[in-house]
Amino acid sequence: MSKSGRVVAVCVSKEAGTPKQPIAEAALCVNWGIHGDAHAGQWHRQVSLLAMESINKIRAKGLDVGPGSFAENITTEGVTLHTLPIGTRLLVGGALAEVTQIGKECHARCAIYEAAGDCVMPREGIFVRILEPGMVRAGSEVTVLGCGPEGS
Repeated sequence: MSKSGRVVAVCVSKEAGTPKQPIAEAALCVNWGIHGDAHAGQWHRQVSLLAMESINKIRAKGLDVGPGSFAENITTEGVTLHTLPIGTRLLVGGALAEVTQIGKECHARCAIYEAAGDCVMPREGIFVRILEPGMVRAGSEVTVLGCGPEGS
């Protein structure tokens, strides 16, 4: 089950619940995520990913949104992220990651939902934990390896 895409942007923020800002590159740290990002830590949602294809659904509703607008760390294209089963292993740039959660509960309506009547992150964003360290930047490859330790 090898599929591949690419990283469109890598973004971070200092505070949870705020749009993330693009950075040139990031080190993905084992059992932590991106050092300096508000969501990094020793938990199952270390790094968030959202596909550009999902962002484009909200753009089609007339909103000026882009990478980082949904507080995702890594924006990708070419892989339908939200269809990957939990446990799927991915190479993200040079790092090995494992999908731990698909979507998330939104406790309060975000500004995007209020403006467009919809938000894709709760349904189509995914979260991963970092198993092996590596660097990631815009243009890095994203490869779906499959489920389990052997990626099968």
